[in-house]
Amino acid sequence: MAETVGDFFWRRMADWGVKVVFGYPGDGINGLLGALSRSEAGITFIQARHEEMAAFMASAYAKFTGDIGVCLATSGPGASHLITGLYDARLDHQPVLAITGQQARNALGGHYQQELDLQAMFKDVAGAFVQQASAPAQVRHLVDRAIRIAKGERRVTAIILPNDLQDVPYEEPPRKHGTVHSGIGYAAPKVVPYEQDLRDAARVLNEGRKVALLVGAGALGATDEVVAVADRLQAGAAKALLGKAALPDDLPWATGSIGLLGTKPSWDLMMECDTLLMIGSGFPYSEFLPKEGQARGVQIDLEPGMLSIRYPMEVNLQGDAAETLRALLPLLEQKTDTAWRDRIAGSVADWWKDLEARAKAGADPVNPQRVTWELSPRLPERAILTSDSGSCANWFARDLKMRRGMMASLSGGLASMGAAVPYAIAAKVAHPDRPVVALVGDGAMQMNNMAELITIAKYREHWSNKTLVICVFNNEDLNQVTWEQRVQEGDPKFEASQVIPNVPYHRFAELIGLKGIYVDDPEEVGAAWDAALAHPGPVVLEVKTDPEVPPLPPHITLEQAKKFTSMLIKGDPEEGHLLADTARQVLSTMLPGGRG
Repeated sequence: MAETVGDFFWRRMADWGVKVVFGYPGDGINGLLGALSRSEAGITFIQARHEEMAAFMASAYAKFTGDIGVCLATSGPGASHLITGLYDARLDHQPVLAITGQQARNALGGHYQQELDLQAMFKDVAGAFVQQASAPAQVRHLVDRAIRIAKGERRVTAIILPNDLQDVPYEEPPRKHGTVHSGIGYAAPKVVPYEQDLRDAARVLNEGRKVALLVGAGALGATDEVVAVADRLQAGAAKALLGKAALPDDLPWATGSIGLLGTKPSWDLMMECDTLLMIGSGFPYSEFLPKEGQARGVQIDLEPGMLSIRYPMEVNLQGDAAETLRALLPLLEQKTDTAWRDRIAGSVADWWKDLEARAKAGADPVNPQRVTWELSPRLPERAILTSDSGSCANWFARDLKMRRGMMASLSGGLASMGAAVPYAIAAKVAHPDRPVVALVGDGAMQMNNMAELITIAKYREHWSNKTLVICVFNNEDLNQVTWEQRVQEGDPKFEASQVIPNVPYHRFAELIGLKGIYVDDPEEVGAAWDAALAHPGPVVLEVKTDPEVPPLPPHITLEQAKKFTSMLIKGDPEEGHLLADTARQVLSTMLPGGRG
């Protein structure tokens, strides 16, 4: 049997080192699926329940491996379903290749069933490279360029293969004018700034008396270098959400997350520093960074487009975080005054005490902060954590103490609901020997994550370490938006849009052969975590949490306090609960000495 285009396609993908493809079948890719089924290239197909989830899995696979993530979908609706997950990869700078089918070449332009202009549709999310094949000899260079560009630029790329092309005999490009003869292989370069630029940066940092670091996802592979630079400068360090695993939280000068989901020590660090070193972060909220003119700035980022767009930097260094920090370190003077760092450490120690008090405060029935607070000391070594967007991301950001060797991620730039469970599945596919924990709100579970529990049930036997806990915060509320309405808009909770059905998630897990655990007593949360982590298989841990525990930002502005007070005057459906407990927490941050 002659080698088809589909056969060649997977052989070429394997030559590039692709080992896993996430996707969902359809007639627009039957030729590719047939070729994959008979392929001896060793590529594993992971069947998601929905194409959007497959794209999320590809994005997460790239995050947890550093390699390219690949997703596959049929033509028409299959291809369009990929978009949200691809934008997750695009906004978080991850290399992902999307492969889709298309209607037969002779039908294109004829308003045929499931015919979409896929090149136009993918042009933004996969703008670095999106091409539709029209002839067999073209496929070779489409694969080569799509993968090389995705890896080299850390971008999303897309290849569109008409269904009638997939089964025709493959032909190598002829050696004549108008053909392309591409090759395989990509090695990431060593990117380090020039010596003079490093010296300029060192001068700024050496002259600083109160230096603050902000580390993001770009610093995930540079933990030792970040620690060495911070020690040299006697600096404190805050973490952007995607950089949560970049520094272990047992460092007394690590202030934790920054921003709306951040900590008070991180807020104080930024408001009081005189010098800012930003490393591999695109943290978007300027109001949580120093006031313009307050601090001198140095930024390190591999992508020039991310330099000096969040804060006006005095020195911009384009380079890999670890390599650049290693080159910068010998130029930095050892600071001996520890007053600034001692102050930071004291603030951090007080903050952890505050978090414990918040987590153990009474609620009806379970305080959601208690869920993550109890998990933190129980996390297994080398655990991988994922979180969804929403109020659960607040507790993920603040209460979980990362240790060396752990990994963690979520939908950062896109902040999409529905990513936690597909991220957890991708983590297991990428690292089947590591324990995984996902934190999910009930809104995301109902939106699209419940179905992916079926995917977990399907593939659990493939994982050497079967510990996978999906923790569902069941509060019957789209909680983050409810609080945004209250604090940002001054509006009472709009029950028509915010209240969601009460679903027994743990019982659904049991129906499909997983372990289900239900908790509605705060004193049983710790034991529930012990049982879930000890179980030899996937677990859905459902905790009935209180929606009226506020996911407070680290600093409440006067305007936000006014909006909250205005909401109370208008009357909220949960007014009694709010007046008794929540108002005290919100308004205390505005009072002298109040930590909030």
